[in-house]
Amino acid sequence: QVHWVESGGGSVQAGGSLRLSCTASTFRTSGRCMAWFRQIPGKEHEGVALISNTADTAYANSLKGRFTISRDDSKNTLNLQINNLKPEDAALYYCAAADLPYCGGWRTSYYPYWGQGTRVTVSS
Repeated sequence: QVHWVESGGGSVQAGGSLRLSCTASTFRTSGRCMAWFRQIPGKEHEGVALISNTADTAYANSLKGRFTISRDDSKNTLNLQINNLKPEDAALYYCAAADLPYCGGWRTSYYPYWGQGTRVTVSS
């Protein structure tokens, strides 16, 4: 079952920006913690950013300052703005949603609703 419709991935040069978006298709985003993860080939999912139902946010320590997570529950949408992209940001980016309003950290099992991934490529 496809829970999200994802958009915004693509190929950019280092230093550029991208805005990734996910629109939920099988549930309402209001009242849920949501998150962005990314996966580099051959590695496990890496947590990028979290946003609670009250829009409190948290970011992976190594990514603070360049990533901004936001939500628009009126549009059932989750967003991720990425600025000053670096080659090491190249990955598949996934949106995810929990069944609870507060965020449970970076455990992937906490989030039952996953997108199919949108690819970000960064050239140096």
